[in-house]
Amino acid sequence: MTFIKKLAKITRISDQWVTARIKQKGGNKCIPWKSLRYHILAHPDTKKKVDVFALSTYGLVIFPKALGHIDEAVIDLFDQLDRRVTAVSVILAETFRSLSACWRTGEGRFIGCAQ
Repeated sequence: MTFIKKLAKITRISDQWVTARIKQKGGNKCIPWKSLRYHILAHPDTKKKVDVFALSTYGLVIFPKALGHIDEAVIDLFDQLDRRVTAVSVILAETFRSLSACWRTGEGRFIGCAQ
């Protein structure tokens, strides 16, 4: 399944809308957060709002790569997640590992799971 099809399936937004908003950042396809924000705020379907918000959280906070954009790798991961299974333990382990590495070296900053 293509990037466009995956994003359209997750967000329940048309392929044409997704295609019109795709950007190229550092060799990866991505979609700007501002494009998705509208659907979180304005769409009446609560399930759709929650899915788009969760995708945005994964892309902007947990796996930041391109500032203000949700990249293709995050959408691939999000597409593979079973909605009944949580990735909390993986995220916490990666956060702990990253923070421990910063503490040991005495420098650096936490940059999410993108290391």
